[in-house]
Amino acid sequence: MNGIKIICQNKKARHNYFIEESFEAGIVLQGTEVKALRDGKANLTDSYAALHGEEVWLHNCHISPYGPANQFNHHPLRQRKLLLHKKEITRLIGKSQEKGLNLIPLKMYFKNGKVKVELATARGKKLHDKRATIKEREAAREIDKAMKSRNR
Repeated sequence: MNGIKIICQNKKARHNYFIEESFEAGIVLQGTEVKALRDGKANLTDSYAALHGEEVWLHNCHISPYGPANQFNHHPLRQRKLLLHKKEITRLIGKSQEKGLNLIPLKMYFKNGKVKVELATARGKKLHDKRATIKEREAAREIDKAMKSRNR
């Protein structure tokens, strides 16, 4: 897959949000964080991105401390700066003015040796929307199952 290795995904994001648009962003990390990510020790479950001035920051992204780096380790939940082009940031500033839009990280991965984060502008789902999505998924499964049994 073109040198792409997925570190972690936010599986709940597609269940809790309607994804409108996604961006690829770099992330500013310390050395021990990169080593922990190579071990796959990250969690995006409750994380979100926020705009502070003209910068985008990732909050609540848990990267576990790297075991061998005892004294010089990083704080697991520290805020991390995301690297985007100026045009993308101004676009996100415009989007953030809309009511109900959130910046959610979907996945974190290595691309050509660099850590990248896939960010998405997302609108929260209501409970009835989540139920409708589940019903659609179950209906599609039943159709697939019926087609398979018919083809046998």
